[in-house]
Amino acid sequence: MRIHILGVCGTFMGGLAVMAKDLGHTVSGSDAGVYPPMSTQLEAEGIVLMDGYCAENLRDKPDLVIIGNALSRGNVEVEAVLNQGIPYTSGAQWLAENVLQGRWVLAIAGTHGKTTTSSMLAWVLEFAGLKPGFLIGGVPLNFAISARLGETDFFVIEADEYDTAFFDKRSKFVHYHPKTCVLNNLEFDHADIFDNLDAIKRQFHHLVRTVPGHGLLVLPSDNKNLDDVLAMGSWTGAENVSMTPTNKAAWVASNITAGETEFDIHYQGKLAGRVNWSLTGKHNVFNALAAIAAAHHAGVSASVAIEALTKFQSVKRRMEVRSVINSITIYDDFAHHPTAIASTLAGLRGKVGAQRIIAVLEPRSNTMKMGVHKETLLPSLADADYSFIYVPGDVRWGISVSREQTIDIHKSMRGLVDSLLEILVPGDHVLFMSNGSFGGIHQVVEQHLSELTRRK
Repeated sequence: MRIHILGVCGTFMGGLAVMAKDLGHTVSGSDAGVYPPMSTQLEAEGIVLMDGYCAENLRDKPDLVIIGNALSRGNVEVEAVLNQGIPYTSGAQWLAENVLQGRWVLAIAGTHGKTTTSSMLAWVLEFAGLKPGFLIGGVPLNFAISARLGETDFFVIEADEYDTAFFDKRSKFVHYHPKTCVLNNLEFDHADIFDNLDAIKRQFHHLVRTVPGHGLLVLPSDNKNLDDVLAMGSWTGAENVSMTPTNKAAWVASNITAGETEFDIHYQGKLAGRVNWSLTGKHNVFNALAAIAAAHHAGVSASVAIEALTKFQSVKRRMEVRSVINSITIYDDFAHHPTAIASTLAGLRGKVGAQRIIAVLEPRSNTMKMGVHKETLLPSLADADYSFIYVPGDVRWGISVSREQTIDIHKSMRGLVDSLLEILVPGDHVLFMSNGSFGGIHQVVEQHLSELTRRK
């Protein structure tokens, strides 16, 4: 079959392209931004890429077009698909029908931690010899790829609550029908899609309704929003995870060190082992508990899962150390929601102690641009010694900083870089946070620091 994918350079759609190719299809794709590293990865797989959207991209009359959820009516190639009567579907539905059907699906949902928890779970199953398939919205460093078909029935999927396509406004995760389902957390996000928190809860309940009775739900013991979801009705057994012993939690983490680099795991009140790894942050302790619980449901012992996590290398752009130049450490992180920002900074603070942390944030998500989190954004930066916020022209709200806060607001990327370089000294930790490329600011700062170092 000839399959053409619109929005092929996104992580999710690019992963679909690779799996479709591996299933024997002839695959092409188009996107508004065709550039490395995704373009080179896809071209290496033999996938023909077209830069930009136009009707001419469909001249070879594909048998099926898979349309990404970033595409909408009015896009010239979408209009051509409709006008020419070419069969089309969404990425989530194609995945469900062609890859997930009949498999043991392990889905990771939640406002935060989906990518990291999915990566942990896929690695634990791999370490245990189960050779799972997976599709993850990031690149797990243990695999160096974001998607593969796998060799067994097990398939790990990052289950996103974002809408499926312009013609299917349900959340993507309702297509996946998991047997094991992790609900990591639930907060208001995606304000461009959902009117309020209750609308998101309703979509999460649609997911819960698809999990079979012999499946498993894994969720924290103290998340009211998820409790509200289950109160709408649940027909599946659940296991809770917690960082404090409770009667409700089956999986508990305790004896946690500063920075969360070591902690004990207890199952049903008994010590199962101790995790010792390179990750930081309480959020990653929760992620680990969820991954261990989900893997246990798939038959992996807690001791094997714990051993696997000691060898877990994290995910690209999740507290990734990009470089150390003149004793200044540069990190890249995907955090873009106040809860994730605060937890990421707290984890780094626990790791580096009194050394200076410089946070550099781009509020790039649609929700951030709409000002939904404007009241909680500045408090989320409390663990940084100094913060810079880049506010481009399409941010629709103002940021008011008190005199007590060491926060600089910049509308110019050049001005931000200049101000940042002025204050940096050896021993600093510079954390860039954005859910996009941040205009390549990491490379610019690294280049300037390298040049300054060479001059000395």
